[in-house]
This record gives sequence, structure tokens and C-alpha cells, in this order.
Amino acid sequence: MSKIYEKAPAKINLVLDVLRKREDGFHEVEMIMTMVDLADRLEMEELHRDQIVLSSQAGFIPLDEKNLAFQAARLIKERYGVRRGVYIHLDKQIPVAAGLAGGSSDAAATLKGLNRLWNLELPTEELEELGAELGSDVPFCIRGGTALARGRGEKLETVSPPPQCWVILAKPPINVSTADVYGKFRVNEVKEHPSIPRMLDALSRQSFQDMCASLGNVLENVTLNRYPEVRQIKDCMVKSGADGVLMSGSGPTVFGLVSKEVKVARVYNALRGFCKEVYVVRMLT
Repeated sequence: MSKIYEKAPAKINLVLDVLRKREDGFHEVEMIMTMVDLADRLEMEELHRDQIVLSSQAGFIPLDEKNLAFQAARLIKERYGVRRGVYIHLDKQIPVAAGLAGGSSDAAATLKGLNRLWNLELPTEELEELGAELGSDVPFCIRGGTALARGRGEKLETVSPPPQCWVILAKPPINVSTADVYGKFRVNEVKEHPSIPRMLDALSRQSFQDMCASLGNVLENVTLNRYPEVRQIKDCMVKSGADGVLMSGSGPTVFGLVSKEVKVARVYNALRGFCKEVYVVRMLT
């Protein structure tokens, strides 16, 4: 039986703005997202029996219908009448509930992998529409690269990639619920919204300095006020010399952008003093 392998990279938000709460309960957002070289890896193999079987080396994630990769496999099977089973092994490297879209990226990789395994020949646009049924970040994770996302995150426009740099990710030992953060967010309390045009201009000119100056996330204050550990990490990154620092998504992971390798060790070592989960990666440009 053939096997399919897919990488599921993590994403970070260079800009995350929330415009309003919609009538359907979701929030209207504008985000610029890009991928970094920290990834889960999925191995998919067809089963003789009509069943979805999910396994992982990580002992702390659900392996049933609560898992987005499982949901993605079930959705594509049901939608296209596939009467074959699949065994999916998930090698988990992205921290869970970290604001890095690990679950969404796993779902995206599952849809892409099963599209190949079962020779469905679905175009990317159709996979993105399927992904939107699973979660707001899944369409972006299917497309990859760097994109401006609107609506609830499913309306995508590919934009210029960021200039190459080092990305230092630090996740404190807490989990943050995205629904909880959005539930406590109030648009009318935002004093200043980040500028999407300013970030797009910085990316188009490949200006690392202007990209760092244009970082912004309106959810940051909600999480920082509730979790002092996240604020501590952000302060540490700034003091140790990261060029640009921002919380990704709803948190709690904070990322620091560094242009010169000589600074990387200083930021990394400062963070390792009180945070176990620290990763040094590159932009996936």
C-alpha cells in the first residue's frame, strides 16, 4: 500500500486586527500570516477496512473526532464518497494551544495528503473551501506562503513574503483558549489598530526594519493582562535585543524577529532561563 507524507508548518501573525463582531458570532478580521520552519509531520497510509485510525507520539492530544486531522479525514471521506480507510500518524512538533495554528495545519496537511492518496484531483480552491468548514486558519494553512486574510480568515490574498530572518518562538507552560480570548476582546477598547497597508508596503520593499515596526496584534492586550507569563516573555525578548516582538494569534506563544545571527543566542539564552519551550527557526519564504 502506498504512503503519503505531508509537512504541516506553524504560522505566525505579522498583523492581526479585529474590525467587529459579526452576526454569525464570528469576528471580522484582517490578518497577515506567514509560515515558519517548525512543522508537524503526517504519514498517511490506506487501510483495507473503512476506518480512520489516528496515532501520535505525543501523549497529550486527542486521537478521535476531537482532533482536527481526524475531522478533516472524515469530512473529505464523506463529501466525496470515499469508502476506504486511512491510517494517519501525526509526529507532533508544534506546541499545542499555542497560537501557531498547529491543529489547523494538521487538518490542512490531511486534506492535501488524502487528496493525493485517493487521487481525488481536487483543486487548491476546493480544498480551501473544505478547510473553511473545519476552522478559520485551515484555508491559509492549505495555501501556505504569506497571505492577507479577511472575513473570518478564509478570504485569502497571497502577498509578498517577509525578508529572510531568524524567528525565536517561546511558549510559556500554559494553554490559552482562542474562544476565551475572543470572548473577552472588545473592539471599542482598542486604542490603535495596526496598519495592514504599512505592513504590506514593508513586505513589498523587503524592509526588515519597517516590517518589525509594523507588527501588531489587537488580541495581545487581552492575553497579556490575563497571563503575566506572556508579558514576561515579551519583555525578555525586547530587553535581550530582538528586533521585533509580537504575540502570535491569541497566544500564548511570543515570537521575536532577529536579522543578525549573533543576536540569536543572546535572545535564546535569556528566554531559556524561565521558559522550556523555545525554538529558533527561519521564515518559510
